[in-house]
Amino acid sequence: MLPISAQLCIPDHEIEVYAIRAQGAGGQHVNKVSTAVHLRFDVHASSLPEFYKEKLLALNDQRISKEGVVVIKAQQYRTQEKNKQDAYRRLQDLITHVTVVHKKRKATKPTKSAKLKRLDNKIRQGRVKALRGKIVV
Repeated sequence: MLPISAQLCIPDHEIEVYAIRAQGAGGQHVNKVSTAVHLRFDVHASSLPEFYKEKLLALNDQRISKEGVVVIKAQQYRTQEKNKQDAYRRLQDLITHVTVVHKKRKATKPTKSAKLKRLDNKIRQGRVKALRGKIVV
């Protein structure tokens, strides 16, 4: 079970994990073992509530295919177990990130004193720059 929140968990049978060979430079050991991990999670076939599914599918994220499958490749660590944990954590982060509701911004106007300060500063700065010019005799 992958916990998403206090009330929501994803069952293990909905998440497919495959071990693959990692890319990049390695050593004598790199071509023998499969330490990288591919995690696949089908959003449509999952037991997630509709709210989560809609938000996930609406994301413009390269990890989510057009068919609604989340694919995460983890190959940062040298052991398969750490890469597996990393992939699960990244899936968890992706789903929890979707549920965060951002506050709506309130439009505000600058105060009268703030406007006057800004204008005074502009006038003062203009005078300083005028003094930097050539002296005409």
